[in-house]
Amino acid sequence: MKNKSKKFIVPAITAAVMVLVVILAQLDILNNYYQTILMTICINVIMSSSLNVVNGYMGEFSCGHGGFMAVGAYVSSVLSLVLFCPGNSITGKALLPPESAMFLFPVVILLGGAASMVVSLLVAIPSFKTRDDYLAIVTIATNFIITTSLNNIGIVGESRGLMGMKSTLSRMSGVIDLPWILIWGMLFAALTVYAIHRLMKSTLGQGISAVRYDEISAEIMSVNTNKMKLIAFTFSSGLAGVAGGLFAHMLGFINPSSFGIMKSTESLVMVYLGGMGSLSGSVLSAFIFTILLELLRPAQIFKWVIIPLMLILIMQFRPEGIMGPRELPQVFPKLRKLFPVNSDMVRKNQTGGEA
Repeated sequence: MKNKSKKFIVPAITAAVMVLVVILAQLDILNNYYQTILMTICINVIMSSSLNVVNGYMGEFSCGHGGFMAVGAYVSSVLSLVLFCPGNSITGKALLPPESAMFLFPVVILLGGAASMVVSLLVAIPSFKTRDDYLAIVTIATNFIITTSLNNIGIVGESRGLMGMKSTLSRMSGVIDLPWILIWGMLFAALTVYAIHRLMKSTLGQGISAVRYDEISAEIMSVNTNKMKLIAFTFSSGLAGVAGGLFAHMLGFINPSSFGIMKSTESLVMVYLGGMGSLSGSVLSAFIFTILLELLRPAQIFKWVIIPLMLILIMQFRPEGIMGPRELPQVFPKLRKLFPVNSDMVRKNQTGGEA
């Protein structure tokens, strides 16, 4: 009974923090500026932790996460406008009662994620027949293909972009006056971290990690490495699509340039800053990176020089990142009561799979 009760401590703390944030937002202690920063942190948590599944746990090198984010952003935005926004630029009328947005909004976001999974599957099937750095090349090309295609699709505004998604949030607030985008952002971020945690603790997750340690040995031990790669890559890309949908509704406006190679570089910086194969590191780096970007806002265009430079410096002087392959319970042993750690996996992470 005692062990079972411990399982609910972390979800209870997470829920309490979310409720506190909503209360502070309602009291205007957290104004729109701080809510936007918190929402950006949630989006970056999803982006960083999802990319870590491929680049960290699986040991491949994907460089086009921004492209999959774009797919999710545009698909969820189009669905949101068509379903809930009268007078939208696509159909001119809403297909559903606008008030239904409060209940169907997460479905729209998840459909954007599903669209990203489909696109990633088209990329993954030919890519994973090769080895080494070919995935990096293919994903960079995919990022450019997606953004260039969006620049030439008239129904979504071409290079001018797409706007009006704030109307969906207004309809939701019209039913119950709450900071809905912040609520859904926190929920999706928490569910993303939980889903990745559960995935990597499962037998399937062990198969994904086996690809990183030694793909040939994994194949000898009857691990279907191509299947593992497909699952990890599509799952990661689907989460990027979810982040894209939240990003689009947070801003209320998107254009293809929002999802260029710099957006993918941001994801890479967060993954390598936090630590390859460390979920705790991904969450921590999302916080640090978002605050750092906000502090660099006065630098304007020079911050796009600083961000790639950060990636170079991390790879040069701290390639293992802040956490390395470790999780919080390995750094702070007292936390093991709340976050059980598989000792075999700890040993594998520390020795590079030789345990």
